[in-house]
Amino acid sequence: MGLIPNKNSNPGKKSMFGMYWMYLLIIACLFGLYYFQDSSQTKSVDWTEFEAAAKAGDISKIEVVPESGVAVGVLTKAGAKRLKMDREGQGPDSEKRLKTTIPSSNKIQDKIDVWNEELSKEGKPEISVKYEKSSDLMKIFWYFGPIILFIAIMVYMSRRMSGGAGGGGGIFSVGKSKARIFDKDNGTDVTFKDVAGLAEAKVEIEEIVEFLKNPQRYTELGAKIPRGALLVGPPGTGKTLLAKAVAGEAGVPFLSLSGSDFVEMFVGVGAARVRDLFKQAKDKAPCIVFIDEIDAVGRARGKNPNMGSNDERENTLNQMLTEMDGFGSNNGVIVLAATNRADMLDKALLRPGRFDRQIYVDLPELSDRVEIFNVHLRNIKVNSRLDVEQLARQTQGFSGADIANVCNEAALIAARNNKQAVEWDDFMAAIDRIVGGLEKRSRVITDEEKFAIATHEAGHATISWMIEYGNPLVKVTIVPRGRALGAAWYAPEARQIIPTQALLDTMCGMLGGRAAEEVFLGQIGTGASDDLEKTTKLARAMVMMYGMSDKLPNVNYNDSTGQEYGFTKPYSEDTAKMIDDEVIRIINSQYERAKEILREFAKQHNEIRDLLVKKEVIYHDDVQAILGPRKWKSRTDEIIEINRKEEQKKAVEAGDNHSGDTDAGTPPPFVPKDRV
Repeated sequence: MGLIPNKNSNPGKKSMFGMYWMYLLIIACLFGLYYFQDSSQTKSVDWTEFEAAAKAGDISKIEVVPESGVAVGVLTKAGAKRLKMDREGQGPDSEKRLKTTIPSSNKIQDKIDVWNEELSKEGKPEISVKYEKSSDLMKIFWYFGPIILFIAIMVYMSRRMSGGAGGGGGIFSVGKSKARIFDKDNGTDVTFKDVAGLAEAKVEIEEIVEFLKNPQRYTELGAKIPRGALLVGPPGTGKTLLAKAVAGEAGVPFLSLSGSDFVEMFVGVGAARVRDLFKQAKDKAPCIVFIDEIDAVGRARGKNPNMGSNDERENTLNQMLTEMDGFGSNNGVIVLAATNRADMLDKALLRPGRFDRQIYVDLPELSDRVEIFNVHLRNIKVNSRLDVEQLARQTQGFSGADIANVCNEAALIAARNNKQAVEWDDFMAAIDRIVGGLEKRSRVITDEEKFAIATHEAGHATISWMIEYGNPLVKVTIVPRGRALGAAWYAPEARQIIPTQALLDTMCGMLGGRAAEEVFLGQIGTGASDDLEKTTKLARAMVMMYGMSDKLPNVNYNDSTGQEYGFTKPYSEDTAKMIDDEVIRIINSQYERAKEILREFAKQHNEIRDLLVKKEVIYHDDVQAILGPRKWKSRTDEIIEINRKEEQKKAVEAGDNHSGDTDAGTPPPFVPKDRV
């Protein structure tokens, strides 16, 4: 699986109205309340009391609003004291007012003139008059503004919960589908040419595209277009990339979304979004619907990890089953889905009529890895002597995403070392970095610990070299990487069927480190915990899954679908004890076998150990020089030998003085490793 990076990205537009604008509006309202607040105290009185205060000279100014028939008199300090308003209110400096309803707005001026004449005769200051127009707008704002602001905040928050302010429909859009639509005008730049490897999967996917481009070719013979196809495979193998290629090649509307897009906190939203999705698809038919990670909603019913506390997921699945193949017609809509957990899916979802095809996208083979490397190396400056095929051989078990990561990591390492091009050593360092982690040479290790680690790793190397089905050794190191204090890399052969002896030999090799500690150090340490975990899992699989036990032959207690046993065991307590006894017997027998092999080749083991202590990293040729050629030569051994000779030949032609180095052509591939 490979993809050329797309430089033409169209980032989504940001909302013009965000939470910061909401905060700014609230601050402005608070500022307005503070700025426009009335610091005065107003007392409502009848006209008689108001007139008496005016005649007594307690009012210095009158504000008249003729339209509303209201008059407000500002009291003098003496008037406020006489009317006992100076003890109340907001402070001694705030204005005290009297408010009243005037009998007649036309004669109010005459009344004020009469009051001023009497006051002038008594030598008191006259009352000033101010006429104002009535304005209810501000009053309405202060009355209803907080309510309007609260409603605006609630609407905004509802829009955010239902998919954002740009979702269309506000709080009523919560049941709308979140699918992204790709068509001729807004499609992807990925085509089938950008997808390296996956030859078989591409054939089936290309046929689906052909169904949509030329349906008459098939319908004339009475064939029906498949309703759906399920892409299944390990992570990183290119399932989503194949869907992108379909979107770029089909020439019909392509609706893409994730299985988690149906999951929502509101009851019934998932089913509503499924209905809306297929309504859009039927309106745009013929079209393709792609659901990535469909296991988010397609999990088997009745096996919900939430213990039945919420059946919203099952309601969504039921609606999806009905839409894909129910009572109504669904012609012209093809559903593509991808998952790496097909065993978790409901059986009704997998039946023909819904997903007619299950396309398995497996890890790439050697030829596929070569194609994938060529795709990812297009934009990387590499050394002209780089052998891509040999690089592909060193990455057995890598997925397409892993290979992309190796290429990028190698380029980063080369740039870090100020190189003009990415070389072979950079790729090998990248593989080491990805498989084992970053080297930690700064970690302080005592000489005693270093000797114990070398003894442990030499035990792995010796055992794997001397047994029939041992994986060919490529590299052993006692340099700490990641969480491991030491590691051994192997190049396992690709087998479709693994015999019993191969599993036993694998366990013997994994126990070689612990056995070496007991035989040569006289005591065991905690460094073999990872080996013991793998060994125990393998032994239990032999007894419970593969039926390779003498006491429990031809029995499989494993449920590959995850839908049968639940929390109950499919065997009795007596059988459980028998399983434990058989697991312990198998492990102990291989442990004793490993100790016998190490005692027989104790001298060679000690030489490997001493070489590890001295060099810290040794390779295939170093071990072969000590233990001799392997008795059981595998195809991987032949490949390593061929690569070594080719590297030496290239080095001689280039005039390299280090052509005889033991590490030439034997870099570590991606393989299972034994850790200390």
